[in-house]
Amino acid sequence: MATRSQVITGRVRFVFILIVLVALCLVYRLYMIQVVSGEEYALKADRQYLTSNSSLLNRGTIYFTSKEGDRVTAAYQETGNIIVINPKQIVDKNAIYNEINSHLPIEWEEFEKKAGKVNDPYEEVAKKVDADIGVKIQEARLPGLQVYKQKWRSYPGNELAAATIGFMAYDHEELEGRYGLEYQYEDTLKRSDESSYANFFVEVFSNIKEQFSEGEKAEGDIITTIEPNVQTYLEQVLKDINDTWSSDFTAGIVMNPDTGEIIGMGQYPTFDPNNFTNVKDAKVFSNHLVQNVHEMGSIIKPLTVAAGIDAGAITPRTTYDDKGFLVLNGKRISNYDGKGRGIVDMQQVLNQSLNTGVAFIVQKMGNDVFTQYFRNFGLDRKTGIDFPFEAAPLVDNLKSTRDIEHATASYGQGIAMTPISTIRALATLANGGKLVNPHLVSQINYKSGLHKTIDPGQPAQIIKKETADEVTKMLINVVDDALLKGTAKLEHYSVAAKTGTAQIANPNGGGYYDDRYLHSFFGYFPAYNPKFIVFLYTYYPKDVQYASETLTTSFFELTKYLINYYDIPPDR
Repeated sequence: MATRSQVITGRVRFVFILIVLVALCLVYRLYMIQVVSGEEYALKADRQYLTSNSSLLNRGTIYFTSKEGDRVTAAYQETGNIIVINPKQIVDKNAIYNEINSHLPIEWEEFEKKAGKVNDPYEEVAKKVDADIGVKIQEARLPGLQVYKQKWRSYPGNELAAATIGFMAYDHEELEGRYGLEYQYEDTLKRSDESSYANFFVEVFSNIKEQFSEGEKAEGDIITTIEPNVQTYLEQVLKDINDTWSSDFTAGIVMNPDTGEIIGMGQYPTFDPNNFTNVKDAKVFSNHLVQNVHEMGSIIKPLTVAAGIDAGAITPRTTYDDKGFLVLNGKRISNYDGKGRGIVDMQQVLNQSLNTGVAFIVQKMGNDVFTQYFRNFGLDRKTGIDFPFEAAPLVDNLKSTRDIEHATASYGQGIAMTPISTIRALATLANGGKLVNPHLVSQINYKSGLHKTIDPGQPAQIIKKETADEVTKMLINVVDDALLKGTAKLEHYSVAAKTGTAQIANPNGGGYYDDRYLHSFFGYFPAYNPKFIVFLYTYYPKDVQYASETLTTSFFELTKYLINYYDIPPDR
C-alpha cells in the first residue's frame, strides 16, 4: 500500500507533467501566431479600425519545381497598399489628386466623381499599389487621404501555365479559386477567416487540437511538378505552331512516363491570370488537355498493335493483304489515301499508318479481347488527375456488337478521349507496360509545419514488358525510316514516335468535316530508357492535311531542348 508521501509525490509529478504539456502547447501556439501567422495578424491590425470585422485576403502559395528541386513561385500573396479617400474630411481635393497622380496616374473625372460623394466616408481610388508608393503618399498627410495595407493574389509568371494554375474570382461574395489548381486545392490554399478583434489569449488556447491534427485544418502551400523553364519553352513551341498554321488552338504535355509527373502542360491561346477580366472568350480558361475530349486518330494505332502482340494474335512480322479498304457491316473504311499496299507486315502498318492494318489486328484478336485491352489502357475512364472538371471519355462504340465500331476505334475514330488520358495510355509503351497516374502536385506543406508527399499509387502492369519493348522498337523504326522519309531522326538518340491525323466530327450535320482535322504527335526518348514522353496536338490547322507537316519539327525542337537542358546522354 502506498504511503502518504508516495501519494503526494505522485500527485506532484502528475501536476508537473500537466504543466509541462500545457507549456509546450502554449509555446507551440505562440510560435504559430507570432512566427507562422505573424504577418497575417500584423496586416489585420493595420486595418482593424476600418471595420469591426475586416479580413485581408490570405492564401497559400503555389510553387513550380526547378530541375534542381528548387521552388519557384507560381502564385502568392503580394502585399502593398490601397489608396482611399474620405470625402467628408477632404479640404483640398486638387491637392489630393495631384499628390496621388504624381506617383501613379489616375483619371481626374473618376477621382472627382468619388470625391463628390460627401456622405460616403470610404472611396477606393487605387488598388494594388506598390508599398513604396503607398509610403510616399501617406507622408503627404493630407486630410481625407488614407493609405491602408492590402494583399492580393499575384502570378509572377503572368501567362506561364495559366490554364494549369488557374486564378481567383468572386463566387457571389466569396473570393475563391475558380479554375485549375487554385480551384482543385481550394481547401488547402484557403486560410480560415479569423476576426481582427480576437482576444490574444483566446488565440493562444483555442484550436490547439487543430494545430496537431493535419486532417482537421489542412491549410498549406502546394508544390507542383511543373518545371518553369520547360513550361516556358513548351508554351513558346505551342504558340509558334498555332501562329504558323492558324489553328483554333494548340496544346501539349511533357510527362515523366515512369512516375506520371507532369513536367509541362500548356495551351495556346492563353491568358494572364493577373488580368483575367480582360479575356473576351471564357473558353480560354478551360484546360483543353484535361477538360476536352477528341477523336485522336492514328496515334492510337500503336496501342492496337501492342494489344495484338500482347494477346498473341500477331507479331511484328505478321503479314496481311492490304487492298486499301474493308467493308464491315455494310460500311466501308479505307486507308488515308484509299490505296492498297499488297502484302505488308505490321511494321508497315505503323510506318505507313494503315487503317486496314489495325482493323486486321482487331479481327485477329476478336472484338472482346480488343475492347478489354483498351479498357486496361484506361481509355474508358477518367485518369483521376489532381485537376478539376476532368472530362469523361466517349467510348460507347467499344460496347458495340458490330465489327465496324471496333475497326474504327482501332485507329482512333469513333471514340473520344482527353489528351491526358491518351498520354497515360501511350506511356505504357515507354515504361514497360505500366499504367501510371498523372499528377501535378508532388507535396503539400501545411501551415502547421507538417508536410505530405503525394503518393500517386503503384502503377498497374497492363501489358508485358516484352510487348512494350517490341512496340518501342517498331516506333523507333517509324522515326528512323518513315517519318519525313527518315530525315527527322536524331543521329545519337533513339526516339519512338507516331503522328495522328483525325477527322473532326461535325456536330451539326453528323459525320465528319471534309476539310477539318485534329493533328497529334507523341513520342518518347531515349526510347529504351525514356526520361520524357511528349504529346502535342493542334486543332483545325488551316491549309494543311497531315500532322507530319505541322508537328514533326516542333516535336523535335522540344526534344532537343529537353535533351540539352537535362543533359541526357546519347544512347546510340
